[in-house]
Amino acid sequence: MSVGRGTPPGSGRVPAPRAAPPFDPELGVALAALGRAAREPVTPAGLEDRQRRDAAARPRPTAEDLRADGLFEVAELRVPGPSGGPDVTLVSARPSGLVGPLPLLYYMHGGAMIMGNAWSVLPRILREWALPLGMAVISVEYRLAPRARHPEPLADCYAGLLWAAGHAAELDIDAGRIVIGGKSAGGGLAAALALLARDRGGPRALGQLLLSPMLDDRGSTFSSHQMTGLDTWDLTSNTTAWQALLGDRRGAADLPPYAAPARATDLSGLPPAYVEVGSAEMFRDEDVAYADAIWQAGGRAELHVWPGACHGFDNLAPRAALSRDAREARTRWLRRLLAQSGAGNRTDGQHT
Repeated sequence: MSVGRGTPPGSGRVPAPRAAPPFDPELGVALAALGRAAREPVTPAGLEDRQRRDAAARPRPTAEDLRADGLFEVAELRVPGPSGGPDVTLVSARPSGLVGPLPLLYYMHGGAMIMGNAWSVLPRILREWALPLGMAVISVEYRLAPRARHPEPLADCYAGLLWAAGHAAELDIDAGRIVIGGKSAGGGLAAALALLARDRGGPRALGQLLLSPMLDDRGSTFSSHQMTGLDTWDLTSNTTAWQALLGDRRGAADLPPYAAPARATDLSGLPPAYVEVGSAEMFRDEDVAYADAIWQAGGRAELHVWPGACHGFDNLAPRAALSRDAREARTRWLRRLLAQSGAGNRTDGQHT
């Protein structure tokens, strides 16, 4: 199965946005509380400072913290990386006492390819999905830009996936029930990983969970301009991040879809996708277009556009009604996907 080398940026001009969708009222309050300083865009000149501040502010629990007094089994693994590259760290976790083999959520954290870590996302994932659905989780510590450029972060994720699928018995997971997923940059990596695994004949995922995925390097959609200066992540920040990852290749007509999945011209033969995005975030149009392209290729996709949601809305206001609805919808999709795979009662989280 082949993937087209990509499509050039649109030749037409992006219409000047006249108005933006209103933010959900609860999210609007949370955004106002952040203040302007916390929402300053990331620029090339300020990138290193932003990375330092993010590393200092983002909680990074230890393996002992993640075990939550024995509720979860957690191990940090170092596995062979891509050819010529360093080893890859995987954080493996699962509810204690479950009968395996378990389905696996293979997860890539967000952070625009320039920030974030594999540990900080796990507390919520373990409690929201692993525990109620009886899933194992592997979170990938991939290399970050600009120290790492494409394809290095994706190569780390693919090497980890190959290792996990190849050591399924050791990990007590079901290699036939691996869901790949991620949020923002991690969602973009999950989409790219599905394309790469398809084209290389690698492990076929059961599904792909794409949460506000970062898919398009070109910054040419209407929503990317419409939400400039309004969304928590806007076109200036996004351009900075893509430039850090791709360098001179950003916007190139022949950029491969593994670098920016919105460039893919063949989305056939992919695992079923769950795609979500906010109506009031810059990724809206590229994410809706990606789901539509999957449908046009004869594939399966479930699309949710949350009204009035900004980028990262459920982290910003986790108790907001919209955030609760989004979490419930994701969980329903995962539960349905696992049930359809024949997992049956094994996904109910029953302990021994």
